[in-house]
Amino acid sequence: MAKARGQDGFASRHIGIETDDHARMLEAIGASSIEALIAETVPASIRQKQRLELGAALSEPEALKRVREVAAKNRVLSSMIGQGYYGTFLPPVIQRNVLENPAWYTAYTPYQSEISQGRLEALLTFQTMVADLTGLEVANASLLDEATAAAEGMAMARRISRSKASAFFVDRDSHPQTIALMQTRADPLGWNVLVGDPARDLDPARVFGAIFQYPGSSGEIRDFRTSIAALHAAGAVAVMAADPLALTLLRPPGELGADIAVGSTQRFGLPMGYGGPHAAFIATRAAHQRALPGRIVGVSVDARGRSAYRLALQTREQHIRREKATSNICTAQVLPAVIAAMYAVYHGPEGLTEIARNVRRSCSVLARGLERLGWRISKTFFDTITVEAGERQSEIVARAERNGINLRCIEMPHAGIAVSCDETTTPEIIEAVWDAFGSPEGAAVRLSFASIGEAGDAIPDALRRESGFLTHPVFNSHRSETEMLRYLRRLADRDLALDRGMIPLGSCTMKLNGTTEMMPLTWPEFAHLHPFAPAEQAQGYAEMIADLAEKLRAITGFDAISLQPNSGAQGEYAGLLVIRAWHRSRGEGHRNVCLIPSSAHGTNPASAHMAGMDVVVVSCDAAGNVDAADLRAKAEEHAQKLAALMITYPSTHGVFEPGIRAMCETVHSFGGQVYFDGANLNAQVGLARPADYGADVCHINLHKTFCIPHGGGGPGMGPIGVKAHLAPFLPAHPRWPQNPQQIGLVSAAPFGSASILTISWIYMLLMGGEGLTAASKAAILNANYIAARLGKDYPLLFKGAKGRVAHECILDMRGFKETAVVSAEDIAKRLIDYGFHAPTMSFPVPGTLMIEPTESESRAELDRFCEAMLAIREEIRAVETGKMPRDDNVLKNAPHTVLDLADEKWTHPYSRAQACFPVPALQGDKYWAPVNRVDNAYGDRHPVCTCPTPAELQDAAE
Repeated sequence: MAKARGQDGFASRHIGIETDDHARMLEAIGASSIEALIAETVPASIRQKQRLELGAALSEPEALKRVREVAAKNRVLSSMIGQGYYGTFLPPVIQRNVLENPAWYTAYTPYQSEISQGRLEALLTFQTMVADLTGLEVANASLLDEATAAAEGMAMARRISRSKASAFFVDRDSHPQTIALMQTRADPLGWNVLVGDPARDLDPARVFGAIFQYPGSSGEIRDFRTSIAALHAAGAVAVMAADPLALTLLRPPGELGADIAVGSTQRFGLPMGYGGPHAAFIATRAAHQRALPGRIVGVSVDARGRSAYRLALQTREQHIRREKATSNICTAQVLPAVIAAMYAVYHGPEGLTEIARNVRRSCSVLARGLERLGWRISKTFFDTITVEAGERQSEIVARAERNGINLRCIEMPHAGIAVSCDETTTPEIIEAVWDAFGSPEGAAVRLSFASIGEAGDAIPDALRRESGFLTHPVFNSHRSETEMLRYLRRLADRDLALDRGMIPLGSCTMKLNGTTEMMPLTWPEFAHLHPFAPAEQAQGYAEMIADLAEKLRAITGFDAISLQPNSGAQGEYAGLLVIRAWHRSRGEGHRNVCLIPSSAHGTNPASAHMAGMDVVVVSCDAAGNVDAADLRAKAEEHAQKLAALMITYPSTHGVFEPGIRAMCETVHSFGGQVYFDGANLNAQVGLARPADYGADVCHINLHKTFCIPHGGGGPGMGPIGVKAHLAPFLPAHPRWPQNPQQIGLVSAAPFGSASILTISWIYMLLMGGEGLTAASKAAILNANYIAARLGKDYPLLFKGAKGRVAHECILDMRGFKETAVVSAEDIAKRLIDYGFHAPTMSFPVPGTLMIEPTESESRAELDRFCEAMLAIREEIRAVETGKMPRDDNVLKNAPHTVLDLADEKWTHPYSRAQACFPVPALQGDKYWAPVNRVDNAYGDRHPVCTCPTPAELQDAAE
C-alpha cells in the first residue's frame, strides 16, 4: 500500500514519487533498488560516509511556529535611514495576485516566447516605465540591485567610451554601498575609481566616464549638465544613478544629457526585506542598446503576423560569447520587476506623482520644523535632508530610536544626520523626529505637524520635470481593483508555469516551492527591516542566517559560508575574487589563468573574465567527461600562472565523472584552486560533499537546489562556501567591521536578498537531513526513469561509467535534421501543444534537449511527459516515411493556437484535431499558447523594446 500523503511529514509531499511507484520505475531502469541505482550513479570514491544530520524534520505547523519565534526577535522601527532603501506600500491586489501567486513565482525564464507572453508583456511594461522615467530610449528587463547596476553602468561606459583613460569618476555623494561595490568591480579589471566632488574634482580628460547620484545620498539635488557636457567633450560617458520616484518631479537624466541611467525600483511596492530582492534598472540611448547588459524584451510577430513579445538579441549573450562576454548576468529580477511595473500600472502617472509630492511635502514640513528648532539643513532636497548635528549626533540618533525611528549617521565632513521620508511617513513620525532633535542647545521643544502649515518646495526650478511620462494606455487603464485584478489574471493565463505542469529544464531544477516556505516573505518582521538597521534590531535575521549557514556547511563540507552574493553568477564572481585574493596574499598575484571545460555554463568564463582572469578551455571527451589528459597538459603548460579550475559537478552533460578527485589533485599540484559551480548540487545533497573531494570554493544556487522560486527568471541567491584557508577573504561590507584581506562587497546589502533566505531555511527545517537525502535520490531516480523510457526512441547522448545519468539527461535530436528536417526547436514548440514547457534546448550541445525532472514530479506526470515525447517521435516518423511533408507538418507549424482550431481556411495536410489535441487527455484540460511561433529574425530586424501603441500593434498585424 502507498503511504498517505503527509504520513511521513513534508518530505513526502515535496517528493512526488509514491513508494509503490519505486518498483515499476526501477524495473524500467533495470536497477534492483534505489540504493543500487545510487551506487551505480555516484562514484564510491566521493560518497560521503556519514548521514546528513540537520536535526529532526519539522511539520509545517512546527516550522511556522519556529519561524514566528525567530521573526519576533527582529524589531521593526520606522526607517528613515534612506540610502537607497525606503518604506513603501505594496497594493494588496498585487501582493495576492503576483507575489503570492504561483502562476507568477513558479515560472521560468522566458526563453520559450510562445508560453511566456504574460511575463514578457509585464517586463516590457517595466522597460517602458524605466525608459519614460529616465528620459532615455531603451531599458533592460532589470538588474540585481542599484550598486551592481552602477557597476554594470561603469562597465558599459568603458565599452562605449571614446576615451582611452583607465579611470572612472564616482560622485562622493553616491550611496556608500555603491561606491564600495564599484571599487570591487573595477579592481580586477585594472580601472582606477576616483571618488570626489564633481564640481571640484572631476577632470574629464582623466576618465572614461563618471557617475552622479541624483538626488545625492545626502539628499541634495544638483544640476550635472555642465559636468556632463565636459565629459562628452572629452569623449567620456555620463552615468546617473537616479531615484525613479523622484524622477516624477525632477528633470530626467536623459534631458540632462546622461548616456546611461541606473537605479532601484525598490520603493515601487517592494518591501525593504533587509536588503532584497529588488529590481534595479539600467537605461540608455538607442545608439547604445547593443551594449546594454542583461535581458531585453522586444516585440516581434508570430506566424500569423500578430504582435508577440520575445527576448531580444542580448538574450544569454554570455552563453554565446563566453569569456568575451561583457557581463556575467544570466538572469534578471523578474518577479520584483513585475511587481514594480504593476505598481506603476496600478497608480498610473498621476498616482505616482501624487505619492512623490506627498513624500516631498513630508520632507519639506520636516525640514521647516527643524529649521524652526534652530538646526541648519540642506537647501535642496526631494525626500532626504541632512542636518549638521556635531557632538549631539549619537544622542539624537539614540533618542530617535527610543521614539521608534531609525536615522542615519553621515560625515558631511562634520558629524551629521540624514533623515529620509517615504510613502509610509506619517505626521506622527515627523513629530517624533522633531522630539528626538529638540533644539541645538539640547532644550526640549514641542512642535506639531499641523502648526507648520505649507512648507514650500526645495526642488530647484531649473530641475523641475516638465515632460510627460507613462503615457501608454497600460498605465492609464487599470485604476479600479476590478480592472487590475482582471489584467493580472489575463497576463498569468498567457503563461505556462510550474503550477500548470512539469517544467523539465536541464540544469535549472524547476521543482516545488512549497506554500509554507513562501508564507513568511510578507511578514512585517522580515519584510520591513532596513538592511542597515542596527544589528541589535535584526537578531531574528542573524539567528536565521547563522543557522542557514551552518546547514549549508553541513551539506557541502565547507568551513565558511558567505550569503552575500544575490545570484548564481554573483556567487561565481565572488568565489573567483576570493581565489584571486588568496593568491595575492601569498605573493602570487600573477596567477590569472582559469581552466574551464568546454561544457561549462557560459557564466563561468564570463565571471572569470570579470575577475581579471584569462580563460583557457579544457576539452571534453566523447563520453562528456572532462579530458583528464588535456586538463593535466593545460595545467602544466600554465603552471606558473594557474589560478583556478572552474568545473560543474555533476557535469553539465548530466553525469558524475569518476575522475573528479584526480582532476582536483592535478590542479592543486600545480598551485591552483578548484572552483565548483553548484548548479547541479540537487543531485548531491546527502550523497556527496564538494569540499570532501577537492573543491576549495563552491557557489550554491538557493533558487535551484533549495527552493527559492525562479519567479520567471529571478530572484535568486548564490552564496558561496569556502575551505578554511579562503575564509579570511570572503566578501566584506562597509556596514560591518572589515578584515583588510576581504574582497569587498559584491552586492548592495550585507546578506544579499536576505528576505528570500527564509524560503531555503524553512525548506531545510521541513525536510531535515533524511528528507534532503531522499530528494537527491528521487531526482536521480526520476532522471534515469525518463532516460530509460525515452532512450530507445531518442539517442541518449551521455551516460556515466555504469550507464546511468545523474539528475538530468541529454537527448540528441541532431539526426532528425537529416531524416526529417526537424530541429530541436521544432520538438520544443510541439511540446507546447501537449501542455509542456520545453526542456533546455541546444545547451550544452547544439541540437539537443536536456531534461531534468527533479524530485517533485509524480510518476504520472513523468509518464505524461514521456508519452508526449514518444507521440512526437511518431510524428517525426511520419515525416521520415513521407506520410507528412517536410515543410508542412505538426512540428514545423507548432505551437498551434485556438485560432488554428477555428481556422475556416485550414490547408494543412493534418487535421485541426491532431494539431490541437494530439492526445485525448487534452480535450478536458488544455493549455492554449496565446500566439503561434514567434519570428525571432523579424524582431531582430525591427527592434522595439518599449510597449507598442495600439496603432503600432495594428501596423504589425497588417
